[in-house]
Amino acid sequence: MGTSYENFQLCKVIDCKQGAVRAVRYNVDGTYCLSCGSDKKIKLWNPKSGLLLKTYGGHADEVTDASGSCDSCHIVSSSLDKSIIYWDVSTGVPVRRLRGHAGGVRCVCFNEDSSITISGGRDNAVLCWDIRTRRLDPVQAMKEAKDCITSIQTNEHKIITSSLDGCIRQYDIRVGELVCDKIGEPITFLKLTRDEQCFVSACQDSTVRLIDCDTGSLLSEYTGHKAEDYHIECGIMANDDHIVSGTSEGCAVIWDLLDGKILQHIKISSNGVVNSLDTHPKENELVLARRRDIYVYSSDLNEDEINVDPS
Repeated sequence: MGTSYENFQLCKVIDCKQGAVRAVRYNVDGTYCLSCGSDKKIKLWNPKSGLLLKTYGGHADEVTDASGSCDSCHIVSSSLDKSIIYWDVSTGVPVRRLRGHAGGVRCVCFNEDSSITISGGRDNAVLCWDIRTRRLDPVQAMKEAKDCITSIQTNEHKIITSSLDGCIRQYDIRVGELVCDKIGEPITFLKLTRDEQCFVSACQDSTVRLIDCDTGSLLSEYTGHKAEDYHIECGIMANDDHIVSGTSEGCAVIWDLLDGKILQHIKISSNGVVNSLDTHPKENELVLARRRDIYVYSSDLNEDEINVDPS
């Protein structure tokens, strides 16, 4: 930690033409990104050029989340139509459609080797699916949450979930144990730091909290933005030095992880909710979603790569 900070500058604006963008996600190495639309479709983009590579259509309602597999050959997506779809990236064909949630599915991800898909829904349930087989039922269901599951993170040994009931739950799949840390505020998003020592959690009281994974203790709080009543996401840059959050004020905010100071307001517009974001897995780059557009920002730009501010 302790690297120098340079301001992020806009390098690309992409009009996704898919209604409101509900989520934006990088693939495993950051070469591509996915946008999930209220038009029931997922789109695959080259974020640096803005080139649309593929459109995936098959859901019957808004797409809420998507994730790319570890080899970038498959995508899994979730939707308010209560289903999860497992896609072949190159053909755009659904390989499998999974149904088991009693309500809309809010979030979805792969485990580390992309053999298992994990989904969380408005039915307060977390379901695990073995996508290597043709089995259509979940291999495990976890129903401890008292409200909507808002995000899921995984590593080699754990499944970590956040919920609007104000709790972070860690399921240790090696020993079958559950550890529940009560934050006390509805949590709209959760991100694991790259070193897997901490969680960054976005809460509806307009506070981003840094939580120790092992002890559940609060390490730091990041404020100065507005996020009330919205499902607004947060993230952490690849260097684990800087935390970022969307806002309900048409901008994103970046803080220094250690001292909690605001380093930059990335202003996109004077209004509109910056609801979703993702940070590049390797570079000092991030993508932000607002309304129908996604915005690519980087602090590693040449002068001729800098775009005009869209506002």
